[in-house]
Amino acid sequence: MKVIFISLDTLRADRLGCYGYPLPTSPYLDKIAHEGVLFENAFSSDIPTEVAHTSIFTGKVGLTTGVVSHGSASTYLPKNQQWLPSLLQQKGFTTGAVDNMYNLKEWFARGYRYYINAKQPTRWIDGKNINSLAKPWIKEHKDEDFFLFLHYWDPHTPYLPPKSYIPTFYDQTKEPYNPANKSMEPAFNHAAYPFFKYHHYDLLGGITDTDYVNALYDAEVRYLDDLLKDLDRFLEEEGIIEDTLLVLFGDHGESLTEHDIYWDHCGLYEQTVHIPLIMRWPGQLPTNKKVQSLVQHVDIMPTILEWLQQDIPNDLDGKSLIPLIEGTSDKHHQEIFLSECAWQAARGIRTEQFKYIETYDAGPFTRPPAELYDLLIDPDETTNLVDSLPDQAKSLHTRLHTWVKGKIGGQEDPMQYILRTEGLPFKGRIKKVLEEYGLDWDEWKENPRRERIDRGVKS
Repeated sequence: MKVIFISLDTLRADRLGCYGYPLPTSPYLDKIAHEGVLFENAFSSDIPTEVAHTSIFTGKVGLTTGVVSHGSASTYLPKNQQWLPSLLQQKGFTTGAVDNMYNLKEWFARGYRYYINAKQPTRWIDGKNINSLAKPWIKEHKDEDFFLFLHYWDPHTPYLPPKSYIPTFYDQTKEPYNPANKSMEPAFNHAAYPFFKYHHYDLLGGITDTDYVNALYDAEVRYLDDLLKDLDRFLEEEGIIEDTLLVLFGDHGESLTEHDIYWDHCGLYEQTVHIPLIMRWPGQLPTNKKVQSLVQHVDIMPTILEWLQQDIPNDLDGKSLIPLIEGTSDKHHQEIFLSECAWQAARGIRTEQFKYIETYDAGPFTRPPAELYDLLIDPDETTNLVDSLPDQAKSLHTRLHTWVKGKIGGQEDPMQYILRTEGLPFKGRIKKVLEEYGLDWDEWKENPRRERIDRGVKS
């Protein structure tokens, strides 16, 4: 048997056809979903990339492992922590990865007999390179039981899809560089601008239309879809598609200007925490199955282990999804606890109806200390109900803090430790850029003006 684990970095669920998106971003992913099981309400409990993948491979949320922050210098995963690739390697699976997260933290290479670092000299990784590295490995090991992890980054900024993919998603009568269009000004005059200027905006040229940037994201998703089609056809050519469990997941989504977040993945809003999760195993899993229950990243590991008839550690936060898939249960989690510590430090709790968020450090953003949304009537999370529904807010606040207290067991909260000793990792990066221009963080956040950075002078 073969397991191919595919991370679709920065892919938000609602940008796929199988999750209701009307534009043709994902015809092949939609086909895979039709051939297998689609989880309609899957969530990333810990964001962004570093903490999300740690949860996936440990079956534990960040408060259990202590890994709660992306980019923290002090974060460490103990070597005795059970890790999915290591468990499978011990059971005789040949383990391989085409990935580059080893460059973030060493533990992402644990458990692999073959770790192929996909890092490229440019600032981004083209999924075509992932396929070119994965195919020879698959061909060489196709007669073995294997576990292969593939990490595609194409929907991640900077959005640089092949130009031929763009016209499908952008009105060709419009001019994306028209100086009369001022829709990009809120992004350019945001406190996070110094970071994004160098890492993203400069690579896109003088774009003035936010619709064009969003179109670039959609084009990246469609490009990724074609890469997955190419990979899947290769599995068919090699004669192993019937023996392969394919697991596709987003690590987190992406905000495309919503909530004052311009093309990045922070904030515990649906755009970032609602992720795609699709599984296909011909002859073993039902086809065209849609699961509505709340599920999360940590549920993937125990599901894989149960399918492979391996022992499931008894200290996981996740639960096997097999009862949902087989239809013996239609409820999984009553609530999902959410966490982030990169651009912002915040925690939240999501139920089927409500989401409650507490922000401890807003970073470059302006956030209220608490937010409450009724997702059934306000799915875009535009109306904060903390003041109008105080009893509901208090109840969710209590549930959130009771859960945190139960997890840390009297120890210092690792998020508060990072804020106390290091501060937010990405706010620190902005501060470093500002220092080069003689700009103070507090003064800059109060009045961020793009020209101060573009002209290189303090004004």
